[in-house]
Amino acid sequence: MEFLSKILNEIIDFFRIGGLLSIIHSGHYEILLTLEGFLSFLSPIAPILIILEIFWLLVSHRFNKETYRVPFLIIVINRVLTRLIGVSVILLCIKVFSKYALFHVPLKWYWFVYGYLVYELNTFIRHYLSHKVRLLWCFHSVHHAPESLNASITLNTSYIENIYTEIFTATFCTILGVNPIMLFTIMIIDSIWGAFAHISESSLKNARLGFLEKIILTPSHHRVHHGRNFLYMDTNFCSILNIWDRLFKTYQEEEESVPVEYGITREVDSGKIIDVYFGEFGELWQDIKNTSGLKNKLKYVFMPPGWSPAGEDFTAKTLRNNFLNDFKHEV
Repeated sequence: MEFLSKILNEIIDFFRIGGLLSIIHSGHYEILLTLEGFLSFLSPIAPILIILEIFWLLVSHRFNKETYRVPFLIIVINRVLTRLIGVSVILLCIKVFSKYALFHVPLKWYWFVYGYLVYELNTFIRHYLSHKVRLLWCFHSVHHAPESLNASITLNTSYIENIYTEIFTATFCTILGVNPIMLFTIMIIDSIWGAFAHISESSLKNARLGFLEKIILTPSHHRVHHGRNFLYMDTNFCSILNIWDRLFKTYQEEEESVPVEYGITREVDSGKIIDVYFGEFGELWQDIKNTSGLKNKLKYVFMPPGWSPAGEDFTAKTLRNNFLNDFKHEV
């Protein structure tokens, strides 16, 4: 019975329905009209989207279990590690850094615009660095390794990346005055959109959303972000609003003439969790071991993937720029 109880608790945690169950158990449904109740209602949507996509693919006979095997194994590993460590770094960072906040934003609906812009800027900075610093890329590559997308990929991340992401997000947003409840609300909305943004081509072939393409980052845009094509490398770092990508010139639309090829440029066995989780670290170690001089060894850690002390430049920026030059000439 104890084992079944633990399984039930895991299911409740995964689907984030603890808040709703508490409201149902208490019978005080008026709580749903409060912000706390609203968050309890929103929380389960992201994991439910993942299950709904799987169900849709099953009934339409387009489900491929191989595309889910490693992502789900990574999700299980991350949940086990979360249980073992059991530390909420978000709450810890909010507590530590709230006294250093430049100012404190009131919990008013119109301040959510400011809160989201700050949160999106945090996402852009952190995500950009995850592609431009080789050590961070070693962690982040876990999310990019799958060679096809589905909603579960939003949870296909390195556990260590999850931790430093939470630390950076909570610290950045707290110092810029974002209210903690506001931050958690934005994070829940972001997780819902994240699940939708990763939806598979089998579920939604044309992932463009009409006029919304000019305002937000659609699943089409996020497919571009997961592309290993030179045109698509290191683009579309934002989560929902594309304001920072447009401002910092990392915005890229999906081109019909350049079908998205998912995955990373390194030859990787996306069906083997060891290669997906640790393969980039092995590549980094080989580069460090085979180069001379402490300075070059450190540069391999902190320079972008593709950098070489020999002068060969295979960084995403160079490969993309070269492709764009050729692309313009062809057009």
